[in-house]
Amino acid sequence: MFLSLIAYAAILLFLGLSAYKAYQFSKLPLHGRMELYPVPKEKGFEHGGSFYEEISWWKKPREVSHVREIVEMFKEIVFIKTLFENQRPFWWLSYALHLGIYFIFVWTFLLVAGAISMLNGIVVAANTTSIWGLLLFYLTYITGIIGLVLVALGSGLLVLRRMFDTTLKKYTTPQEYFNLLLIFAAVVTGIITWSSDFTFGAAREVTASIITFTPFAANGLLVLHVILVGIMLIYIPLSKMSHYVGKYFTFHTVLWDNSPNLRGSAIEQKVKAATSYRPTTTWSAPHIQAPSSTKK
Repeated sequence: MFLSLIAYAAILLFLGLSAYKAYQFSKLPLHGRMELYPVPKEKGFEHGGSFYEEISWWKKPREVSHVREIVEMFKEIVFIKTLFENQRPFWWLSYALHLGIYFIFVWTFLLVAGAISMLNGIVVAANTTSIWGLLLFYLTYITGIIGLVLVALGSGLLVLRRMFDTTLKKYTTPQEYFNLLLIFAAVVTGIITWSSDFTFGAAREVTASIITFTPFAANGLLVLHVILVGIMLIYIPLSKMSHYVGKYFTFHTVLWDNSPNLRGSAIEQKVKAATSYRPTTTWSAPHIQAPSSTKK
């Protein structure tokens, strides 16, 4: 029962904090737009250049392709395209981690589907005659193995890369080590927990017990694994790892936002709001000063 509460609380907090993070991003003032070309949504300028190069562009209709924008976002989210193009050696390790996370998400959904099937009397095993049960068994087996191994390798090797790369370690903060080690610890305890049964039958049974709030026998390692996963889910939206939320805004409102600033337009209103914005910065550095506490 205790582990069920931890699991539900962690999932709800992860979703809630992620949504709140997205809300915070959406309410920020207009960012200094970089307008790096080619901008995917600019129809007819895929080769580079810009609509603004046209003579009297403000008199002409501006064509936008949201399909190309979605395609580019898909490449970035699924394949981390920018890192691949600019930091190929680092991409292999980072992509192993991210791809493993994608597989674990699918594996988790399959575990839930398998647990629900078990509760409904459908056998999920290699020797079952049920097509649904057989499909669930093999998909769970494949995604679970691939996901756990990739995340363990990706997070572990990224820690080593940051430790021993003479350039990268200069920019690596203790928090970044902690982030990677937390993921590594959560997934390694999972590998050890389920290593005696990589068909994940026990994992489905535990999932079914969590779903129904049914008490189940749990050794110390399983308890540690569930607690670590719960901490990780709650912590991720509060840390730098929340870039899964921020990436959308980074691309759409910074890199790809080249909407014209015309009189009476929405962009003009955003510019006015941004010029009157007063940050609540409480830290300072050589290039930025904290606001004065005294009013003049």
